[in-house]
Amino acid sequence: MQNTILVCDDEREIVEAISIYLEGEGFRTIKAYDGREAIEILETGEKVDLIIMDVMMPGMDGIHATLKIREKMDIPIIILSAKSEDNDKILGLNIGADDYISKPFNPLELVARVKSQLRRYMQLGNIAGNMSQAVFKCGGLTINDDNKEVFVDGEQIRLTPIEYNILLLLVKNAGKVFSIDEIYEQIWNEEAIGADNTVAVHIRHIREKIEINPREPKYLKVVWGVGYKIEKQ
Repeated sequence: MQNTILVCDDEREIVEAISIYLEGEGFRTIKAYDGREAIEILETGEKVDLIIMDVMMPGMDGIHATLKIREKMDIPIIILSAKSEDNDKILGLNIGADDYISKPFNPLELVARVKSQLRRYMQLGNIAGNMSQAVFKCGGLTINDDNKEVFVDGEQIRLTPIEYNILLLLVKNAGKVFSIDEIYEQIWNEEAIGADNTVAVHIRHIREKIEINPREPKYLKVVWGVGYKIEKQ
């Protein structure tokens, strides 16, 4: 089945160039030139499997657009920005993006990241449906891996695909401490180079969603100098 990628950037030349590379790899592309236009496309019910979203755009920028999309949708989002500082990367992840790539970028790397995100989403994320039903519980935290649903004390929690996969890894191995590199390599399926910020941001996001007091977590604990674990309840 052909996957559809929504490419959103105010620079039409960049949208066109990205579309050419993606279509050359067999993807279908939809083009948008600001955040509001991207949201309007999604609201029509157009099937979109992944979004490439520029940060700096007139009208509605990529930050606000991603926030709006995340209110209702969990599809993968790759943030595209001319800025390469760590703070901007962290900001992109904080607002719910799944990955980040800086301009100028290697088109082949972008295509590879798109394929990686789609593969992870299709196999482990919300679309997966081939796994036998499995329910994992840890105190008041419950994961139904058949339906890809997470509940805390009976209340459903919305997680992005990356957040879900990290939490599932930790819950299935409750009590075991995973290093940052181990988490990154198991979830992203690539070598962990400079993964600290990426993993830390997702961990903080998960805590904010599953913990009553993220500063005093009941479930997702840090083991200083080692890594993270889900505390056995």
